[in-house]
Amino acid sequence: MGRLSGTVRVPGDKSIGHRALMLAALAEGRSIVRGLGAGADLASTRRVLEALGVACHDEADAVVVEGVGLRGLRPTDAALDCGNSGTTMRLMTGILAGQAGRFVLDGDASLRRRPMRRVADVLAPLGADVRPAADGRPPVQVNGGPLRGATVRPPVASAQLKSAALLAGLLAEGPTTVVESGPSRDHTERMLGGRGVDLAVDGLRVTVRPPERLPATDARLPGDLSSAAFWLAACALAPGSDLRLVDVGLNPTRTGFLDVLEAMGATVERADVEDWCGEPVGTLRLRCDGLVGADIGGDLALRALDELPLVALLAATARGETRVRDAAELRVKESDRIAAMAEGLRALGARVDTTPDGWAIEGVPRLGGGSVRAHDDHRVALAFTVAGLVADGPVILDDPACAAVSYPGFAAALHERWSTDR
Repeated sequence: MGRLSGTVRVPGDKSIGHRALMLAALAEGRSIVRGLGAGADLASTRRVLEALGVACHDEADAVVVEGVGLRGLRPTDAALDCGNSGTTMRLMTGILAGQAGRFVLDGDASLRRRPMRRVADVLAPLGADVRPAADGRPPVQVNGGPLRGATVRPPVASAQLKSAALLAGLLAEGPTTVVESGPSRDHTERMLGGRGVDLAVDGLRVTVRPPERLPATDARLPGDLSSAAFWLAACALAPGSDLRLVDVGLNPTRTGFLDVLEAMGATVERADVEDWCGEPVGTLRLRCDGLVGADIGGDLALRALDELPLVALLAATARGETRVRDAAELRVKESDRIAAMAEGLRALGARVDTTPDGWAIEGVPRLGGGSVRAHDDHRVALAFTVAGLVADGPVILDDPACAAVSYPGFAAALHERWSTDR
């Protein structure tokens, strides 16, 4: 058995990166965004903005965005290619709903399987004319026009649905209020507030009043905690590892996975915490002498939703049983992640039962090798890349390239930090 050591800086936060590019496009003047990751999802957002007339160019370690103003996006006859990025499609739907013109948002085969009726329903009270295909999936036609402020109540707690409504609210007549059923990521609120937008947060209620203009604002992105999670999981599965993850975003709406790790017996150290543009950022180190099963549900499952495939992997070799519940949203991600992780873990010898909203997993001493399908899902692929590091035999992944959606180069970086010397 080997271990991980050294210092790692993960790619810039993907969720913040999407929003930084979009808000820079809606600003007046030049904004510089530093620390953007090289993943395909962020490239999709940039490609869509450029197709709408926003000039972007690379400069050293940054992307310079020439903003066109709140209502300056230019219609195009061609469909806007969102690639695999649901965030691009849902947030841009909110922005385009208040622009002048007709727009069509489309994506790859995986994105075309994801539900978009919810975002249309959330924007409807503002007067938005958003039309997914007949089955409620992409392509999505947006007939932009004047919007009115309204109160909207998304059917599930979702940062994407909330953000689509808030971004549309920037272009509406009068205030827009989003009332959620539970907490979700608050990057949009932090970034709008940091740009001087009149924004009020009262528990699960967020109200935005449309500004006359958005000023150009430079942004420095923290490291993506969802990317750091793969390193933390690898350390938890390899006792004796000593890895420092530097400049990682520690937004409290994103740290559910750290709480899960501690519930399963690991110790997560946080140090050197500082503020970057309204987001807490710090260094993470993990200590673990073995994992134990835990019950993961409710608010904790929601705050760790993107990392729950990793939780399933950790549970597969933890002592005792782990139950993950209240995570039905995993079934409508890039793949049905509940089914995909169960299938792959069973191929490696794990004991996994699925439920409509999660898993029941009884830990085994070690995972074996085997062939695993990624289901064209970057998080599934990355999770089984970690599994391959610690399994008793080779883990053969059918499509490792799909990991590039969020973390290109992860496998090579992981093996670079791996040592079997004691």
